Amino acid sequence: MSQTPKLVYDTVDPEPIRFLDDDGRYDPSPSAAEYADELAQIGEAELREWYRDMAHTRAFDTECTHLQRQGQLALWVPSVGQEGCQAGLVHALEPQDHVFPAYREHLVAHVRGVGFLNVAAQFRGLTHGGWDVTDPANGNFHLYTLVLGAQTQHATGYALGQLLDAKRRSGDASMDAGEPGTATGEATMVFYGDGTSSQGDANESMVFAASYQTPQVFVVQNNRWAISVPVARQSRTPLYRRALGFGIRAVQIDGNDALAAYAVGRRFLREARGGGGPGYIEALTYRIGAHTTSDDPTRYRQQEELEAWQRRDPIARLEGYLRSLGTGDDFFEETRRAADAEAKQVRDAILHLPFPEADDMFAHVYSETHPRIEEQREWLARYEASFESEDA
Repeated sequence: MSQTPKLVYDTVDPEPIRFLDDDGRYDPSPSAAEYADELAQIGEAELREWYRDMAHTRAFDTECTHLQRQGQLALWVPSVGQEGCQAGLVHALEPQDHVFPAYREHLVAHVRGVGFLNVAAQFRGLTHGGWDVTDPANGNFHLYTLVLGAQTQHATGYALGQLLDAKRRSGDASMDAGEPGTATGEATMVFYGDGTSSQGDANESMVFAASYQTPQVFVVQNNRWAISVPVARQSRTPLYRRALGFGIRAVQIDGNDALAAYAVGRRFLREARGGGGPGYIEALTYRIGAHTTSDDPTRYRQQEELEAWQRRDPIARLEGYLRSLGTGDDFFEETRRAADAEAKQVRDAILHLPFPEADDMFAHVYSETHPRIEEQREWLARYEASFESEDA
């Protein structure tokens, strides 16, 4: 096996922004000082809520992996190990903000209002794409995107629309979106991984975001492996430096520290809404499980590496911090029981969901009736009817 090239940031870059050490002790890095004020309103109650979100997502995630192994889901994309980044960032969002995920942002979906059952139903093949994005109950959380990088362009296009709408509201008819300073009051956040950072779509999106100063935040969850390819083979420098080259403000955070994710995410989102243009967050985390359930990570990862990252588990780190604040055993035991119960409820429900109506796949393609869609709808109806005549 060829030797993995050493990442430049292992020896050169300053320590990533973090507030908690690997054991959950409050020990901010020097780079965290300018973001400390963002945590002023976060107390034990808020952190308990974050912990619940993380624990419930972990239990749900584990249950779905079991379901896939039992043949009940076509595929599953685990997020185990990445809950800290997601918990901090989703709570930094405001209700009016929009989120464009990749395909493992289960915690973000849950907090924004997309139920775990809806997420699982997609991987069981019981929906035609996911959930109704226009439903306010789904918290402006857009559909999962399996086409790597496509969501970055969707997000940039949406953020450009947010900017142009704000200019119209202010009476600016020029539609010149290239200068910063236009406050939109809302922002867009897009999630993707280190592998997708090498896709053309992701880089083209940064060109447009920087050129038009869109109100958005790029979040790269650098979990070290693009399926079987290590990040060091994709980039000899930290990924956030790529964004700097596009003229986008960018930082690197400890992605297993929910406090760091919240503080930086809150600052970047506020600046984006206020007309400060796009931001870029590289969250250093780790994919504890397989890339998907069709993957075998033991074929390309070392056990020692996995164990080292397991010791930095984001849930355990937040638990350690909560205990230092006075949270006792009763809370953690109650959370564990509630998380397990919800995961089992989802399991029972997913096995009894009905198949969707075939006609549903045509209902939300266009906002109005479209002749090509109607033609396809009619063809499918005739095709299905042909089986009925054979049975007769």
